[in-house]
Amino acid sequence: MSASAELAPNAKGRILDAAAEAFMVRGFANTTIDDIADELGATKGLIYYHFRSKFDIFLAVYEEGMRRVRERVEPYVGAPGTGRQRLVAMSIAHLENLMTELGYHHVVHQGVRYQGSTALKARQRDQLTALNELRRAYEHMFGRVISEGIADGSLRRVDEALATRTLLTNLNAVDIWYRKIDEQNDEDIHTLASQVVDILIGGIAA
Repeated sequence: MSASAELAPNAKGRILDAAAEAFMVRGFANTTIDDIADELGATKGLIYYHFRSKFDIFLAVYEEGMRRVRERVEPYVGAPGTGRQRLVAMSIAHLENLMTELGYHHVVHQGVRYQGSTALKARQRDQLTALNELRRAYEHMFGRVISEGIADGSLRRVDEALATRTLLTNLNAVDIWYRKIDEQNDEDIHTLASQVVDILIGGIAA
């Protein structure tokens, strides 16, 4: 059986996984369709069957990355507990996503940089704008819970927008130093994420 045939049941998803890894390792500009095909163990033809260009793959990885992180974090927004408790749970879920989906995180992190690119087609620019709006809506979830934590007294009275940006910037900066090691399991990742969040949220805890 050929590699393309083996990939067929979930070809698009596997292309996105391979592309996320390639974009993280080489950077978007230095990644070629051949690199993605090599990462996937398939042919360029399979990739072009599903996507029209490298940037279209980038957009699809961005969209999937946002879907995955939101799926992890959103259940905690309206969960029982104080604003601080929910913010801690959201932040841990965000970091667990980052640590297990590092390639996707890198692409989401890069997405805003291409907003003003003149090389994009109109449809690509529109799609990127919509994805960046999704990212802002995701950030607003954190802002909402910070606001609720201030109101219930579990968080200090701080500037909500500044606290949101500072928290997410520091959570996202974990990708600078974090690399998964072979022996690390889900419990190890949860412990590490919890330790980082404890340090970060301690600064705004009441």
